[in-house]
Amino acid sequence: MVLSNYTKEFKLNWQLAAPVMLGMLGHTFVQFIDNIMVGQLGTAELAAVSLGNSFMFIAMSIGIGFSTAITPLIAEADAAKNFKIGKSSFKHGLFLCSVLGVLLFLSVFFARPLLYLMKQPVEVVELSLPYLKLVAFSLIPLIIFQAFKQFSDGLAMTKYPMYATIIANIVNVFLNYILIFGKFGCPELGIVGAAYGTLVARVIMVIHLWWLLSKKEKSKAYVTNIKLFVLDKVTLRKVIGLGYPSAMQMFFEVAIFTAAIWLSGLLGKNPQAANQIALNLSSMTFMVAIGLSVTSMIRVGNQKGLQQYFELRRIAFSIFLLAAIFATVFGLLFFVFKDELPKLYVDFNDAQNFNDNLEVVSIASKLMLAAAIFQISDSIQVVVLGALRGLQDVKIPTLITFVSYWIIGFPISYFLGKEEVYASFGIWLGLLAGLSSAAILLTIRFNFLTKRLILNTTKNS
Repeated sequence: MVLSNYTKEFKLNWQLAAPVMLGMLGHTFVQFIDNIMVGQLGTAELAAVSLGNSFMFIAMSIGIGFSTAITPLIAEADAAKNFKIGKSSFKHGLFLCSVLGVLLFLSVFFARPLLYLMKQPVEVVELSLPYLKLVAFSLIPLIIFQAFKQFSDGLAMTKYPMYATIIANIVNVFLNYILIFGKFGCPELGIVGAAYGTLVARVIMVIHLWWLLSKKEKSKAYVTNIKLFVLDKVTLRKVIGLGYPSAMQMFFEVAIFTAAIWLSGLLGKNPQAANQIALNLSSMTFMVAIGLSVTSMIRVGNQKGLQQYFELRRIAFSIFLLAAIFATVFGLLFFVFKDELPKLYVDFNDAQNFNDNLEVVSIASKLMLAAAIFQISDSIQVVVLGALRGLQDVKIPTLITFVSYWIIGFPISYFLGKEEVYASFGIWLGLLAGLSSAAILLTIRFNFLTKRLILNTTKNS
């Protein structure tokens, strides 16, 4: 193996991934700011946002998972220069995401009473209910935005979703500041103010992205004059066939992190707040891996369209290598600053909540150790998953993710996460086991498929 065969792809990989990373990091950075702002109100409020978002994460995973079907279909059609198939794929994907957005909103809205049945701290549940009601509605613009984003990514126009996300995030931070704390004559709404900020920002985000794409020559014909309700059953079935397994893959992963939130809640509001801190910090570095996963999907999808399977494999491994390098750096940063980073989320000048804040930071710093270790496995599993989606291989990876997270990871989280065992740290050991299993098994799957494609091509030539 000559290393330069892979490192020479780093520049193009970065050019495609950077806008996605920045857009996703911008979105996660707003959640970071949200958590810091809400954390100033108290640990119960921070835990309430965590609990409310646990429902949202499950719904988002399904909607976003379905939307990922659009990217490989657009990338393949674009490489083959087939506009008709590309527009049809996008239209059916947009229709599916629009319907899903409404259905997911209704599901979360009417599922809110379940919070009382989950043995979570009563104070936290009471705070989270009004927050969740408003944030649930924001699922509709968010999932529609995802359809446009995945389409844009498929055309390798990754910077435009970034622009839309940055604009929306600026609006979100401003609205959160004035509505959470009651600035500039606005009412002081607490965590409900954060929900209003999220809702308005997501509406702006989808409108702005559509406007940007409608002005660009490459994408204008795709996003205008869309006959959304003139549908072809075969194409719709194809999008669902790709989207459903992808949604399940994302659901299985997000659900185990959601389970970690609920398991933390069984330990009390402070462990749940600490879990939210570690989860928020981890999600920021994960956005870099997401950017490389999208790059993997685009470039593998393009090479599949060209039937250049040897190049496909070489390019994919160059992306895996880049992801591993980033993950190693982030893991080292988490290890070195494990005691300092959690302090950003709490107010040590708050004498009334000082002991609670001290406990939250102590727990979170231990969780940062687990987060540091699973940086590599988390990055590898999502980037390889992106490559498999680019190959339009979704069924076996769905089974792999289920086994990794729910047959291996969750039982470990459940048994080690009990108060008398390792408590919060035990929950995160389960996450580490699940992510590591997924990374290994998905890599084996990709290696097998690409070798088989190359062998079949060689035989037929």
